[in-house]
Amino acid sequence: MRDVSWQDIDAATVPVVSRANDYPEETVGPPHNHSRAQLLHGATGVMIVSTVHGTWVVPPAQGVWIPPRVVHQVSMLGKVSTRNIYIDRDHLLGLPEECRVVAITPLMRSLLFETADLPFDYPPDSRAAAIMTLLLHELRAMETLPLGLPFPEHARLAARCRAFLEQPSVHAAIDAWAASLSMSRRAFTRLFRHETGLSFRAWCQQACLFTALPRLNAGESVTAIALDLGYETPAAFTSMFKRALGVPPSRYMKA
Repeated sequence: MRDVSWQDIDAATVPVVSRANDYPEETVGPPHNHSRAQLLHGATGVMIVSTVHGTWVVPPAQGVWIPPRVVHQVSMLGKVSTRNIYIDRDHLLGLPEECRVVAITPLMRSLLFETADLPFDYPPDSRAAAIMTLLLHELRAMETLPLGLPFPEHARLAARCRAFLEQPSVHAAIDAWAASLSMSRRAFTRLFRHETGLSFRAWCQQACLFTALPRLNAGESVTAIALDLGYETPAAFTSMFKRALGVPPSRYMKA
């Protein structure tokens, strides 16, 4: 395992450097940022990455992309083993400018694990450099997963969104939210989309999916989660889950 300091990472002269860590259950890191972009891959366990602009839930075996100088905090649900790479600003062309959860392909996963055994400072014509270059190519092809939850900057609306995460429900009523902010339905709808980039209904569904994944990872049943979220049947929840992530909950967690 390679646990190097942030100072060494920021001072490195090579385009891509790697870091690997094991974290005990319920570890919560301090808010921090890096001069380089970061791909954070959780080989095991669930991670939650939070910034002032939103929150992202990272399922087992997937990753999160974090651009340079974005202040973020990482919370670990269960034991988490991570593999990270940090990319300097001169090699970010074609890569995202905002945080997002990304699918880690089998090839990318193998490359990430290989980086933990590579020299930290490697020659440009070495095997290590070739592996890092291939990782950069793979990064530009990575698929975004719908597991981000954007938060508004509007203070009262943000407070309402955070309260919803404490008790999410698919039956959230737009009129009730608008009334709580003393706004008309039309004005609220415009504000919500402007602040989050999503419709109210899409955001609520995303929030329900967001809160379901850590519970699935903890071993809770699909039936219990579905009923808690307000779905009429487990099948309705499974249908929503499959539309969002391509497979039903049981297959997703097994994968």
